[in-house]
Amino acid sequence: MNGMNHMQVFLTYSDIALASCMIIIVLLISWQLRLKLTKTLLIAAIRTIVQLSFIGLILAWIFAREQWYEVLLILTIMTLIAGSAAKNRVKRSYKGLLTDTLIAVGTSATLVTAIAMIVILRVQPWYTPQFIIPILGLILGNSLTAISLTSNQLIEAFHEQQGRIEMMLSLSARPFEAVHEQIRAAITNGMTPTLNSMLVVGIVSLPGMMTGQILAGADPTQAVRYQIITMFLICVSSTLGCTISALLIYRRFFNKNKQFVLPH
Repeated sequence: MNGMNHMQVFLTYSDIALASCMIIIVLLISWQLRLKLTKTLLIAAIRTIVQLSFIGLILAWIFAREQWYEVLLILTIMTLIAGSAAKNRVKRSYKGLLTDTLIAVGTSATLVTAIAMIVILRVQPWYTPQFIIPILGLILGNSLTAISLTSNQLIEAFHEQQGRIEMMLSLSARPFEAVHEQIRAAITNGMTPTLNSMLVVGIVSLPGMMTGQILAGADPTQAVRYQIITMFLICVSSTLGCTISALLIYRRFFNKNKQFVLPH
């Protein structure tokens, strides 16, 4: 029986240049349809190259050294950037929103990543950069999207439905009862992209992590197992993040006397 042939294609800078040329297609579409996205597309393309090249150099250096404090510094920076990005996607801001998004992103991602490293993968040492950095990156990327969607919808709902919420409070409803429907809808909205991805994964789409492993010559069955694990980790982290975010926002909109207020 013939064994599997694993072929690896080593990419060069000229290959990246050829791929970059494909952006011209997007630019032509933008120009033809007057989408006014030319500047944004060019900036996005340049930032993609610069940012990924830079992080590639940093990761190569960290992978070679494997110092726990350097890994911890990178993880902290990633988490802070994710929390800030989640906050910036919310249309109606208030004082303390950045703190709330950092808590939601940081708590959910840290907890789930720790479980993945210690309980599921059992990597020794736990700070092995080859594992913990990409896993946390995947979790943060998806969690910040879920948290920003939840936060945005919930804050909008509290502002738009202030009268309804105050009416329910006047009818002796407890604060959480008065806003439970808005919280439920916001968390559901935040979870929708993750759930949609899980419903079609492997049928309609092959996720980036799995595709990257296969292209790098990994055993497809192992790539699938890693992808299953990461999808579940993302789902749990997104759910925790959305829930924590919703509860923190809920706390901001009620004072100590359990009165509904609009924070500034």
